[in-house]
Amino acid sequence: MEKSIIRLSKSCIGPAEKQAVQRILDQEYLGMGPEVQKFEAELSVFFNRPAVCVVNGTAALHLSLQACGLGRGDEVLVSSLTYIASFQAISATGATPIACDIHAEDYLIDLNDAERRITTRTKAIMPVHYTGGVGNLDAVYDFAVKHSLRVIEDAAHAFGTIYKNKRVGGFGDIACFSFDGIKNISSGEGGCIVTEDVDILQKVRDARLLGVEKDTENRFSRERSWEFDVKAQGWRYHMSDIMAAIGREQLKRFSAFSEKRQKIAAAYDRIFQDHPIIMPLDRDYNTVVPHIYVVRIIGMENRSDIQKQLLDIGIQVGYHYQPNHQLSYYQSKKLWDFPITEGVHRELLTLPLHFDLTIDDVKTIAFELKRICRDINVDK
Repeated sequence: MEKSIIRLSKSCIGPAEKQAVQRILDQEYLGMGPEVQKFEAELSVFFNRPAVCVVNGTAALHLSLQACGLGRGDEVLVSSLTYIASFQAISATGATPIACDIHAEDYLIDLNDAERRITTRTKAIMPVHYTGGVGNLDAVYDFAVKHSLRVIEDAAHAFGTIYKNKRVGGFGDIACFSFDGIKNISSGEGGCIVTEDVDILQKVRDARLLGVEKDTENRFSRERSWEFDVKAQGWRYHMSDIMAAIGREQLKRFSAFSEKRQKIAAAYDRIFQDHPIIMPLDRDYNTVVPHIYVVRIIGMENRSDIQKQLLDIGIQVGYHYQPNHQLSYYQSKKLWDFPITEGVHRELLTLPLHFDLTIDDVKTIAFELKRICRDINVDK
């Protein structure tokens, strides 16, 4: 009999999602069509501003940057503590991601550090909403105004997070979301761009369909453009009706999903409160809808041992993320330090968080982690 594992993350789907996919399969039209149009309309209501769907969150970032005119010779400020997708989306345009350090308090981009990395080539800033938190987003926008930068929010972790009584994505310049299998809602894969910039929206709509101008309207009618023009680089980045069908059902369940995620994260916080070395990340789970739950274990130099011990008893953990400035392709050409990022990274551990997790699971995970941190020498 296979050993039961408390998974770090997982897709949480039910009968409604399966029936929705079957409905699309029965129609025998699987590409981008009316289901994507309906999903976009529902997301636009959710954010109270226009949303355009694409194949994944990385594509959302890439197309947003391209639509802003970013290209070879340009630079984009972005925190090093993020998934590689943020950096790859920037470099895909020909621009250069400029890695920045983070704040020790919230693990979000340090604007003071970012400012010293600005050059005449800096054209945009990409704040990464790590774990679902956004910090002082007003300060990011003030910084952008001061330096005449576009803001492309990497909001992959922050679907549903509230900032000053508005949903992230419901204000500001451009916000990009991910709907991959383990995000706050999923469409299997998928993502979206949210903005009020009409020019950006149209460029993204065309670019997701290989640059074919105004092809979106035909696709929504299950038609295609036979005679067309292309005036800019495009990509095959459109969402399929299968993905949209899953996403629409997940969006209906978002209230339950978000409440459960917030409840789990708050439970972890209470258990680890005042622990001498296990430090939760400061987040207000009344407004933040977390994608992942991370702790910092002060003095930890044996993360792999802790991971193995937990896995041996059926608990899967991980860590997010390896700093991008340490990767061969993105190593900083300037000899600036990243003291906070590197210090935090060494001590990060990501604990299970998903809709199917129970509070009893949370208690078990926390108990075992505390036991291991008590029984072993974290400095070895």
